[in-house]
This record gives sequence, C-alpha cells and structure tokens, in this order.
Amino acid sequence: MKARARAAGEDIIDFGMGNPDQPTPAHIVEKLVETVANPKTHRYSNSRGIPGLRKAFSEYYERRFNVSIDPEKEAIVTLGSKEGLANLASAVTSPGDVILVPNPSYPIHQFGFIIAEAAVRNIPVTPDETFFEALELAVQHSVPKPRMIVINYPNNPTAEVVDLAFYERVVDFCRFHEIYVLSDLAYSEIYFDNNPPPSILQVKGAKDIAVEFTSMSKTYSMPGWRIGFGAGNPALIAALTRIKSYLDYGAFTPIQVAAAAALNGPQDCVDDIRALYKDRRDVLIEGLQGAGWDVPSPPATMFAWAPIPPAFKHLGSLEFSKLLLREAQVAVAPGIGFGEHGNDFVRFAFVENKHRSRQAIRSIKSFLDNYDQVIADAEKHRAEVR
Repeated sequence: MKARARAAGEDIIDFGMGNPDQPTPAHIVEKLVETVANPKTHRYSNSRGIPGLRKAFSEYYERRFNVSIDPEKEAIVTLGSKEGLANLASAVTSPGDVILVPNPSYPIHQFGFIIAEAAVRNIPVTPDETFFEALELAVQHSVPKPRMIVINYPNNPTAEVVDLAFYERVVDFCRFHEIYVLSDLAYSEIYFDNNPPPSILQVKGAKDIAVEFTSMSKTYSMPGWRIGFGAGNPALIAALTRIKSYLDYGAFTPIQVAAAAALNGPQDCVDDIRALYKDRRDVLIEGLQGAGWDVPSPPATMFAWAPIPPAFKHLGSLEFSKLLLREAQVAVAPGIGFGEHGNDFVRFAFVENKHRSRQAIRSIKSFLDNYDQVIADAEKHRAEVR
C-alpha cells in the first residue's frame, strides 16, 4: 500500500521500519575508505570476526558493563544481531525442542527457532511477576522441558526496560532448571533517562547459561553495514562459530576494521545519536498526546508502542494501520507483526525528522477528530473490497 501510494505521488510519512536515517559518523566511514584501499583486505575474512574487532568488542564490555569477555572463546562477530540469533537457533536446536519466546517480540526471536523446527511457547514481555509465573508454568507443563528462553530489553517493540535485579532472577531460575538464556541487547545505547540498561552478563554465573547479542546498527547508525556481536557462554559461542564456518566468511574485512575504529574511537557520536532520538521521541509523543492519542513515552529504544485509540480498537492493528495510511498518509508497523498479543498496538519508529513528525501529527489529529466519518468510510471501503 505504501509503495502504491508513493507511486501515485502521495507524500507518505513513514514511521514503519526501524531503519536509521542518519549517516554513519564520518570517522568510521573514513576508516572504511582507508582500509578498502589496501588490496590485502579484499580476500576472504574470518567467519568469527577479525581478532582486532573481537578485542575491541571485549574492551567495550569491560568499559560499559565491567564484564570481562575472552575475545577468543566468549566473543564472535555476526552479520548483525539478527543473523547471530537465527544461526544460533539452528546450531543448538533440534526438532521438537521447547523454546520460550516473548509475545509480542522482534520476529526473528520466534522465527529463528520455528525455522529450526523447534516448538515455540510464548511468555509475557512485561518484566513483572506474571513473567516469572509463566516461566514456572512452562517448566511444569512443557514436555520436553524448555531448552532456551529468549529475552530482549530494552525491548523491541514495546520499549520495556529492566534492572539488574530482573536479570538476577532470570539467571537463578534458568541455572536451576538448566535452561539457556539468549539475551538480545541491540538497544543498549539508545536510552533517555540517564540510566544505562544493564547486561545479563553482569550477573554472577550468567556465562554458565547465557549468550547475549548486540549490534552496531542503531548505536552508530550502521544498519546496512551488518555488524553485530555475540558474547557469553563458551559452548554456545563455539556452536555459533562452527555453524558460521559453514555458512559465511564473515563481514568484509574493511567493514570490520571500521567497526573496531567505532568501538575504540570517540563516543560523542553515540551521545549525538541518542540525543537525536530523544528529541524526536519528545516531539512525537507530545504531539500525539496533544492530538488526543495517549501514547506512553518510551524510556529507551527508537520506538513508541502505541495502543490503538479506543474508537478504532475493534479494527485490529493491521486494518487500523491501513486506515491510517490511507486517510492520514502516515505509515506505522501493525502490532500483529510482532505476535498476536501485539494486535492492540502499532509501533512508531523515530526515523522521521521533527518537521516531518509535526506534519504527521497534524494529519493524525485531523484523522482522530473526524473518527466517526473515518470509520464509516472505512467500513464502506471494506464492504466494497469484499
């Protein structure tokens, strides 16, 4: 629908995909250009990542989380966190294994294991007692017993955050029941309340059962470069290393060298990126609330998880998203795309500048102010389509 509308000349303001719109910081690009000029870097790379990048990543964990990572046995470079998540699922999962995955969640959290023919059982995203009650029930009633649990905080799509005490409970529970933990920490540096999100690897004994994935995509505006990392349990890292040795030769070496320069170099660019998303968040959330759409302000990530306004809730997230696109020329991600428990929500990504966000808010306000007519027209449209 979005492509057709744009082809017809409509100006679609697109909050749908979490695709950073800012250029990669100049010093990172310059290192890439410098390195690619050396023909020796044009050969096959290392499937688990060049040593310099694994070392830089390990030093990042030491600085940021006060966690020691062995770059030889406990770290691996991936083609973005998504590839690492999917290939680890294939490396350690047998058909019929029970995997616990939040719902709603980033799609690869579920589908990486579904592709590996595992049985995925959903648990809540909200990090409260219902989460731990669901873990207890899963252990009691799943046959076979759950093999792994996936967690993701700061969360995509809901923007939920957790403290270290939450991770301590998860590690205690999963060590006792011999369940591996796969933690997705892709948004560790996109936070807005001066309270940096923790890593599960900060918990004593976490490496016995946990592996954690991070990414350069959002932190350094490098989504197309496809660089991410896995860290933690040596057996899981070894399994991922082995399957990657069959599947790829690693990212292009100049990209890895530039990624190491990003991690080792000045970090003011990360502060700037964080500030940009905070400004966009504030404009969008304040504007939506002023327009009559009560959307919570997210403490982290580059997303807002917006409950569908009551007058439109009966439509579900997909039909509501279509309606918003058709009537207000605003694109969002329907919550159903993250699992059936997301169907009462849509997700906004902070990928439009403040001017465009204000333009979208004006259109949304007009859309909401005329909801009676909008719904009547929508029902007529749906009847005609049928």
